[in-house]
Amino acid sequence: LTGPSRPVTVALREDRGHAVDLPDTDPRVQRRATGWAPEQIAVALSAAPTSAWVSWITGEFQMGGTVKPLDPGTVASVVRYGLAADSLVRQATGDALVYSQLYPFEGLQNYTSGIIHHVRLQGLEPATKYYYQCGDPALPGAMSAVHAFRTMPAVGPRSYPGRIAVVGDLGLTYNTTSTVDHMASNRPDLVLLVGDVCYANMYLTNGTGADCYSCAFGKSTPIHETYQPRWDYWGRYMEALTSGTPMMVVEGNHEIEEQIGNKTFAAYRSRFAFPSTESGSFSPFYYSFDAGGIHFLMLGAYADYGRSGEQYRWLEKDLAKVDRSVTPWLVAGWHAPWYTTYKAHYREVECMRVAMEELLYSHGLDIAFTGHVHAYERSNRVFNYTLDPCGAVHISVGDGGNREKMATTHADEPGHCPDPRPKPNAFIGGFCASNFTSGPAAGRFCWDRQPDYSAYRESSFGHGILEVRTYEENKIEENSDQLDIWFV
Repeated sequence: LTGPSRPVTVALREDRGHAVDLPDTDPRVQRRATGWAPEQIAVALSAAPTSAWVSWITGEFQMGGTVKPLDPGTVASVVRYGLAADSLVRQATGDALVYSQLYPFEGLQNYTSGIIHHVRLQGLEPATKYYYQCGDPALPGAMSAVHAFRTMPAVGPRSYPGRIAVVGDLGLTYNTTSTVDHMASNRPDLVLLVGDVCYANMYLTNGTGADCYSCAFGKSTPIHETYQPRWDYWGRYMEALTSGTPMMVVEGNHEIEEQIGNKTFAAYRSRFAFPSTESGSFSPFYYSFDAGGIHFLMLGAYADYGRSGEQYRWLEKDLAKVDRSVTPWLVAGWHAPWYTTYKAHYREVECMRVAMEELLYSHGLDIAFTGHVHAYERSNRVFNYTLDPCGAVHISVGDGGNREKMATTHADEPGHCPDPRPKPNAFIGGFCASNFTSGPAAGRFCWDRQPDYSAYRESSFGHGILEVRTYEENKIEENSDQLDIWFV
């Protein structure tokens, strides 16, 4: 986070092209649970380290022209947990739900999910390993095996998670499996997924997929279809990681998934647990939580972010409560980047930046993690496109291995500056990007060289690792903790 650094562009070594999705015949995505046994087990954090969420699914999804949702009351939502695998002496109960993805068009297949359970565990000790089973103990064969996770360290300026993995635009390809394997080998204490989860919206409801939906199907379908079983495949594949490592998710554009009645984000809202109530946002699209000495903000790039909207008002209140003597580091995550120099999605969410950057700057945001652009890029500390020692470092980790192509072209390359254009979808409000009025790019929409605020950019896929090292570990003066970040 020191600097500024001179801009560096790593030459493209190899364009991975389109990655290949795991097929439904791959054993890693097939249903192994039987009866009412839990599957797709995942842990998420609450707003404080004394609480956590456990989620899972029971029963099978249905696909067809006519589907009948399962009754969520059929199976109880119970977690038994404790400090030893053979001593699960505490118990918590929660809620269950079912969601559907319905299309009012002849020939399209509808979907209804298995029963999704969310249970909040409370009264936990920070930095403690807990063992747990989830399911319904009253039904035969309806409890999971014993899993374990570790709570976050106590909130305070000398207490930090060991490693935090950050990834975006993950998908479910063979490249995804490489990223997840590497991520798991780094033994993170927490995973941040900054949007674009399984790419179910790259498919028709009959299971036919394409690397570019609009290119292959855009003119032949009455609505942007999805193949919802890809969500189940993703949850099954990820369970080995998510059942033992908390994962926090924020929405991306691939989670919009429009259906009947203009409903959107049904799978995203239903499948993940969020500390929305605990953090006071009451929204799955934006929330906050503490992990040791870090206060995390997960912001919604596809929810209203205007200054008169609910998200902005919540953000003002949340930031006002942050005590930097208790949580010295302020880190945010959202999907679409404000500071990308790639042609893909260049200045796409300028309205969000215009609305929120000044507020975050005034409260000393340290780092912003984003995805969306399928490449890696790290900025210098920047505010309003100008180097600023009080500005945030923006890091885009937007290629976890999904089936779309990597971003390889920069907007500052000759002939590649995109024309200013209206918002790409209804979820990115307004049109705020225009020619720069000052600085080296004055009078133009793009720079003619790598901008000063862009410290490092590389077209590659993978994930990032965030570490905070205290002054005791670094043997440097007090009050100078440092953040170490690298890309794998």
